Amino acid sequence: MFNKIKNPYLRFGIITCTATGGIILLLILSIYMGAWGKLPGKQELSDFNYQRASEVYSADSVLIGKYFLFDRQPITYESVPKNLIEALIAIEDERFYDHSGIDYKSLVRVAFKTILMQDQSAGGGSTISQQLAKNLYPREKSGKLNLAISKFKEMIIASRLESMYSKEEILMLYLNTVSFGDNTFGIESASLKFFNKSAKELELQESATLVGMLKATYSYNPRVFPKNSTTRRNLVLQSMYSNNFISQKAADSLKLLPLQLDYRDYDYNEGLAPYFREEVRKQMLSWAKAQREKGLDYNIYTSGLKIYTTLDSKMQLLAEEAMGQHMKALQNSFEKGYGKRAPWIRDQKLINKIIQSSEPYKKWKNAGLNEKAIMDSMNLKKEMHLIDWNTDEIRSASTIDSLLHYLKFLNTGSLSMDPKTGAVKTWLGGINFKHFKYDHISQSKRQVGSAFKPIVYTAALENGISPCTYFSAQEVAYENMEGWSPSNSGKKDEAYLNYSMEEALSNSVNTVAVKVLEKTGIPTVIEQARKMGIETQLPSLPSLALGTAEIKINELAGAYASFLNNGRSVSPFLIQRITNEKDSIIETFKPVVADKRAFSEETGQIMLEMMKATVNSGTAARIRSTYGIKNDIAGKTGTTQNNKDAWFVALTPKLLNITWVGLDNHEIGFSSTSLGQGANAALPIFALWMQKLNADNSFNYLTKAKFPTPNSAVMNQLDCDPVKRDGFFKRLFKNPKKKKTKDFNTGNKKA
Repeated sequence: MFNKIKNPYLRFGIITCTATGGIILLLILSIYMGAWGKLPGKQELSDFNYQRASEVYSADSVLIGKYFLFDRQPITYESVPKNLIEALIAIEDERFYDHSGIDYKSLVRVAFKTILMQDQSAGGGSTISQQLAKNLYPREKSGKLNLAISKFKEMIIASRLESMYSKEEILMLYLNTVSFGDNTFGIESASLKFFNKSAKELELQESATLVGMLKATYSYNPRVFPKNSTTRRNLVLQSMYSNNFISQKAADSLKLLPLQLDYRDYDYNEGLAPYFREEVRKQMLSWAKAQREKGLDYNIYTSGLKIYTTLDSKMQLLAEEAMGQHMKALQNSFEKGYGKRAPWIRDQKLINKIIQSSEPYKKWKNAGLNEKAIMDSMNLKKEMHLIDWNTDEIRSASTIDSLLHYLKFLNTGSLSMDPKTGAVKTWLGGINFKHFKYDHISQSKRQVGSAFKPIVYTAALENGISPCTYFSAQEVAYENMEGWSPSNSGKKDEAYLNYSMEEALSNSVNTVAVKVLEKTGIPTVIEQARKMGIETQLPSLPSLALGTAEIKINELAGAYASFLNNGRSVSPFLIQRITNEKDSIIETFKPVVADKRAFSEETGQIMLEMMKATVNSGTAARIRSTYGIKNDIAGKTGTTQNNKDAWFVALTPKLLNITWVGLDNHEIGFSSTSLGQGANAALPIFALWMQKLNADNSFNYLTKAKFPTPNSAVMNQLDCDPVKRDGFFKRLFKNPKKKKTKDFNTGNKKA
């Protein structure tokens, strides 16, 4: 056939074209038959199970975080603004509604420009359907042949998609799977990340910015290259005019607008309530494991779950602000209090212990390095990112410098919750989640100090000891306890004073607390603690009265809730309900409230009145005097031995807050009681927070709530002089400087 063509050049050209066409036809046929890898069939294409990020919401419906491998939040066609669809079609596939997956006209244009005119900027001619195919089945190999094979595969898949789905469905499959860079997939996640708003709220110029990124997600990333992004956005706007979606006037005016981002990266270390989100993550992992044991496959990173929590985002934000405000000032005072005699500077024994317990030291020790080599390595200076409350910078520092730098940081744990249900409202697990991952609410057990005394006094009341029973404040040396002698930091003539229980509790008199414990009986107090929800093993020692027991914040909070919940303790909980990606409820969580009362209604009222006195005239009085807070508040301060732990518990009619402040290293305390006592170190976090809540009328339901008026019988029981002084003759024969000696009665001695 070709021999009839006499012109050799024409004959060669026809033979070449025919052979090339045949090869291409055979290649397409082989691809279609699966010779280059199996193509997805209709069954596979009809069921997309792409990974979805799980979302965490506050109780006031604010998205506070996500758990994901790939940040993706699929949405429906109705949730996408018309201007975004038009922008996408204008710049990516202007004949989208006219083709069936392959735009042959565009392919011819690209072939002509690329092959004949050698124009490398001609583009690829891929339709949105082909790009969707590429998103769903990413290319695995490079090279010209593999590129051609991938292109043909995408055309075949695109045609199949077009035969199965409507144009609107294809658009949404594309918009829900396409990458926008920064590990973000899908238009909803991109909209939230770059503009902090849902896709349906996007302005036209914002839609154009996001659509413009699709050509090159890094080069046109508005965060990284704002100039490139603006240029690309304007090209999208011009294409919208060329395709009659907007007028030239509208395009020109929009091009003049500056690029305005509201970037919100869901960095797990940053953002609102990171410690809370981490605790929710841990609980969700346990939940998912339990579901798998039931045969239900839920993955918190890929199943697109929606986790609705108890957290109040506005209260949390104010709590974080209050914490930062106080802790910054306290850290400065703490370091000044020690000056050059600070243990992280002068205590070589402690410094050596810190170094030798560090991970770098252990790693090099296990590698076989000798002590000198290890220390040389750990003293080597390098560029290091170190933070404090004033700066966040790169410094030249050694590993040892870093260890000692972070050793001196004060930390905190602060929890607030609804005392009736245990629903957590705020959760401050520490000062900085990025650098201090340890959660002082759910993980840390610290001595609770005088914060344990209300449990002792509750047990006493329940066992018939009247609140107007007087106890001498004189110091006692207990001979059967190796001469242990608790003391007070009070008045000089305190040995002559006898306190009522109310006065002793409100002023946190240690000597009286121990005597109340002795009179009540250690086993009785421990049993009372159990009834109030304390599960931690408590020491059966007289020092229990002074809070030597180590208890977690969330456990102590559940016990204190009984004073506001008719004697019933509660378990703090964080998750209200879990739904699937369609918002259908999978599981709901109910409050866990104790079935039985831990104490009588009368005892509860008396204890509340005693703790009101702590705030009104006792150790927590600076809430009134310094911070001017007039809300109904009861409370208890706590300070442990050597000023290592500072506590404040605040009880309001509808809110319970517990705050702890100290150092992660138990060996370091505050340099003085005036600085490290609960009223100075912990109370201000609550006080500053309450000031902020008072300033916001939306919290009136909490801040203006009032305690119920106690009945007359309760008030009569408390109607006594707070302090009685020893009589003349008793004072005459008592030496206030001499300790009384006796054995401590460890049995259950009742009044």
